Amino acid sequence: MATPIMADRVRVKTLVPPGHIRTPWYLRGKIGVIERPLGEFGNPEQQAYGRIGDRKPLYRVRFTMAEVWGTRAERPEDTLDAEIYGHWLEEI
Repeated sequence: MATPIMADRVRVKTLVPPGHIRTPWYLRGKIGVIERPLGEFGNPEQQAYGRIGDRKPLYRVRFTMAEVWGTRAERPEDTLDAEIYGHWLEEI
């Protein structure tokens, strides 16, 4: 994936790898927009097992409640921000 910039639309990958995962299940497959890049950090999925961890870009991604919860959203226009590593995001 090319480096996303603010307001780029992205989808959270629907991967189901074993082990320690930092990406919430309820956001997998959902579409959001990059609110801002946060820098590069060690991959916590590797660090959880004592590895140094490759540095990965971290992004704040904004989702609407309508996207996350569908017709069950009480206030569909409200938003939720989540910090998600770049290897979990795909451009759409």
